[in-house]
Amino acid sequence: MTTVLVADDDRDIRELVAFKLQAAGFTVLTAADGDDALAQVLQHRPDLAVLDVMMPGRSGRQVLQEVRGHEEVGATRVILLTAKAQESDVESGFSLGADDYVVKPFSPRELLSRVQAVLARSTS
Repeated sequence: MTTVLVADDDRDIRELVAFKLQAAGFTVLTAADGDDALAQVLQHRPDLAVLDVMMPGRSGRQVLQEVRGHEEVGATRVILLTAKAQESDVESGFSLGADDYVVKPFSPRELLSRVQAVLARSTS
């Protein structure tokens, strides 16, 4: 079964995304801050992580950088989720190695489609 980590400091968003992914058949892990998100990636090695950019502790960008620098989990797929929609923010996210970038507010259905698309690209 495919495992997805959802890391967001907003409990409502975290629970909404987790619910949508679970309903689609994914195993879901959750984290409320960047430090926990990194620990979960290292411990559980999810197939994909959805990371809020602005979280307490490590930011989603910092977690992404650390994941990409880790030999064992460096290939983990990452979608950044953020309210930062400036072109420079999007470029920065992709330059750090994000597989996709979703801007808040977002449609849970669209996020599910993006998760599925990123995972499909990683298996082909």
